[in-house]
Amino acid sequence: MTQEKRGGAGQEAAMGQSSSADQKPPKKNPLALMMGFSGRYQKFTYLGMLLSALSMLLGFVPYICIWLVARDLIAHAPDWSGATSIARYGWVACATAALGVLIYFAALMCTHVSAFRAASNMRKSCAEHLMRMPLGYFDTHASGEIRRVIDGSVGLTEALMAHQLPDAAGTAAMVLGMLVILFVFDWRMGLACLLAAILSVGCLAVMMGGDNMRFMGEYQKALDRMNKAGTEYVRGIPVVKVFQQTVYSFKAFHDAIQDYGEMASTYSVKLCRLPQSLNLTIVNGVAILLVPAVLLLAPGVSDWSRFVTDYAFYAIFSAVISTALQRMMFLAAYTQQAGNAMKRIDAVLSAPVLSEPARPEHPRDASVSFEDVTFSYEGSGRPALEHLSFELPAGATVALVGPSGGGKTTAASLVPRFWDVSSGCVRVGGVDVRDMEQHELMDQVAFVFQNDHLFKGTILDNVRAARPEASREEALEALRLAQCDDILQKMPNGADEFIGTGGSHLSGGESQRVCLARAILKDSPIVVLDEATAFADPENEQLIQRALARLAKGRTVLMVAHRLSTVMSADEILVLDEGRLAERGTHDELVRAGGIYARMWDDYQTAVEWRISGSGREA
Repeated sequence: MTQEKRGGAGQEAAMGQSSSADQKPPKKNPLALMMGFSGRYQKFTYLGMLLSALSMLLGFVPYICIWLVARDLIAHAPDWSGATSIARYGWVACATAALGVLIYFAALMCTHVSAFRAASNMRKSCAEHLMRMPLGYFDTHASGEIRRVIDGSVGLTEALMAHQLPDAAGTAAMVLGMLVILFVFDWRMGLACLLAAILSVGCLAVMMGGDNMRFMGEYQKALDRMNKAGTEYVRGIPVVKVFQQTVYSFKAFHDAIQDYGEMASTYSVKLCRLPQSLNLTIVNGVAILLVPAVLLLAPGVSDWSRFVTDYAFYAIFSAVISTALQRMMFLAAYTQQAGNAMKRIDAVLSAPVLSEPARPEHPRDASVSFEDVTFSYEGSGRPALEHLSFELPAGATVALVGPSGGGKTTAASLVPRFWDVSSGCVRVGGVDVRDMEQHELMDQVAFVFQNDHLFKGTILDNVRAARPEASREEALEALRLAQCDDILQKMPNGADEFIGTGGSHLSGGESQRVCLARAILKDSPIVVLDEATAFADPENEQLIQRALARLAKGRTVLMVAHRLSTVMSADEILVLDEGRLAERGTHDELVRAGGIYARMWDDYQTAVEWRISGSGREA
C-alpha cells in the first residue's frame, strides 16, 4: 500500500469521524457485559436467581407458623392442651427453613459456576487484548493499574455475579412477599411497618443517587490512583531508604493517599452521616413505629386475642424488613462498584490494538528505512519525531545519538512497531511495517533495551524464551557467544540455576548479557539496541561489547547510545535533536564538522578523563 493511499484512507477516516462526531456511542450496560462473558453458562445465573427467590419465599413460612402458634396459644389460654397443632407448625417451620437453606446453597452453586466462567473469560479476553496492543501502551499505563483492572476489577464482578445477583433476586422476592404478608393480617399495622421501609429507602436514595453516584465514580478513580502510586512507591523503597526519607518524600503516593482520604471522609462524614444515621435508626426501630399504631387502634378492638397475635407477628416480622433493607443497601453499593469495575475492564478491552493487514506483505531483505516519519505521543503538545527520513541498508550498523529527549528511543521503538507513526512510514525490507503480520515483524527484529526483563525461572528458560523450540545445546551456545561463561561457572546448577524471586540474583551487567544471549538465540536479521550498556560496570561493559559484536555480525543494527565510544565504528551516525535529524555521517566526519556531535564528543572526552584528586577537586 502506498503512502498516498494511506493518506487518502486517513482522510476518509477523519471525514467519517467528523461526520459522526455528534453521534454519541451507545452506553454499554455493565450487567449485560458481565453476563455476556458467561457465554452458554448464563443459564446457570438465571437458574441460581430463580432458586434464590424460591429460597427467600420459603423463608416466610416459619414466620407464618409463628403467627399460627401464637394464635392457637392465645386462643386456648390458659388451657393450652387444646392447641394440638403447635407441633405440626413447628415441624413445618423447621422443614421449610432447612429446605430453603438447601435451595439457596444450590442457587449459589449455579451462580458461582457462571461467575467463575465469566471471570475466567474476562481475564483471558484482557490478556489476549493486551497481547495485541502496541507495546508502547505499557509505557503509558503502569503495571499496577493494569493489574488492578485484571485482578481487582474482575474480582468485583465475580463477587457480584456469584453472590449479589442471587441475593438481588432473593431480595426482590423478599420485598414482594413482604408487601403481601404486611397486608394479610392487619393492613394498618402493615402500613406502619411499610412507612419505615419507605423512609429507609429514601435515605438510601439520598446516599446512593444523584450527585453522590457521580462522587462514587471520583472515589473509585482516587482509589485507582492510590493503588498505582502505591505500587510505584514499593518499587522505589530502596531509593527512599538510601536517602533516609519517609513516605512524604514520594509526593505522588502522599498526594494520592491524601486525595483518597479526603474523598472517603467527605463521603462518609459530610454526605452520608445524616441519612445513614436516620436509616439505621429506622431500620433497627421498626417495632417502635408499631407502638403509636397500636395505641391508635386499641380503643376500637373487639377481638383482643387476634389483635395481640397480629401485634406479636408484626413485631417479630419487622426483623425481615430490616434484613430486606440492608440487602438493598449492600446490593446498591456492590452493583455500583461492580459497574465501575466493568467500565474499567471495558476501557482496557476498548483500547485500540495494532491493525493487521488484510493482505500481508513480506520483506525482501533486512533493510530499514524511515520515510518522512512524524510521531506524537498521546496528549503531547509537540511531536517526538518530525519529518524524519533515513535509510539503513541490510547488514549496516547505524547509531542514533543526540541530546536527551531528542527522539532516539522513540525512533528505535517504531521499527518493531511499539507505536504506529502519525504520518509517513517505517519500512522493513521495503514493506511498511503496518502491512506485515505482527508475528513476521517480530521474527524479523530482535531488540535489547537498557531495562530488559528477566523472568522468574532458570537462566536456560530465560534464554529459550526467544525461541522455545531451540535445543539445549543451541541455548548454551548463545550463552557462550554472549560472554556468559563466567556467570554459569559461579552458579551451582549452571544454566539450570533458578534466578529471580527465591533464586539467585544477577547484577545489571550480568542480566544484560543473559538478555543478549536471548537476542542471539532469536537469530533475527535486524537488531535494535537501546542503551544496551547503560547499567554495566567497566568489566561487564567490555564483555557486553564483545557480545554485541557477535550479535551484530551479519545483521542490520540500529543502536541508540549515549556512550559515544560504542558508536565510533558505526557505518553511519545520525544525530537527532528535538525530533529532527540534525547531522549525519561517520564519527570522523561529524567531529570535523564541529556541530552537535563534536560538542558531545568533547564533553564525553572530558567526562572520561575526569577524576577526583586527593584534595577533592576536579583534575
